[in-house]
Amino acid sequence: MNVKRTFGTILTILGIIGLIYAGYGFTKQQVSYTPLIVYGIIGLIFFFTGVGLVKNTKDEA
Repeated sequence: MNVKRTFGTILTILGIIGLIYAGYGFTKQQVSYTPLIVYGIIGLIFFFTGVGLVKNTKDEA
């Protein structure tokens, strides 16, 4: 399997986890929103970077 595609998959999964954690924290109304905003932004960056890597990497058979 291509290394870029594997790395893109890992980044996508980490991004999804970060977004879920941030969303869960917002719905539980935790006291400090600053870390949740940071987790959400990092999750978005990881998610879109991973999707871009998976999408733009060509399969080499």
